[in-house]
Amino acid sequence: MKIKAKIKGDIIKVKAMAKHIMLPYKAAKAKGVEANFITNWKATIGGKVVFEVSSSQFLSKNPILKYKLDNKVIGAKAGDNITMTWVDKLGKTKTETKKIK
Repeated sequence: MKIKAKIKGDIIKVKAMAKHIMLPYKAAKAKGVEANFITNWKATIGGKVVFEVSSSQFLSKNPILKYKLDNKVIGAKAGDNITMTWVDKLGKTKTETKKIK
């Protein structure tokens, strides 16, 4: 997973790309394998969950997730770490940590 996080004023802009095949039910059935796609994304800063979302089979291969956080609420500063985790349908988990710029 690749993560970029930057503070601009009172907003933290985050962009993450997960390397995942994102195999939906229809394609999996055609290949004779089990469907597998990312079902949950979570981000933490300083041990606090700041972003969490469920997803479905309708994201493309190697999905990119972009979101903005209100830093007035979070109170992060440049140099703090953001940790992102995703979990797929088969239970595989990937976690990555990067410093906020």
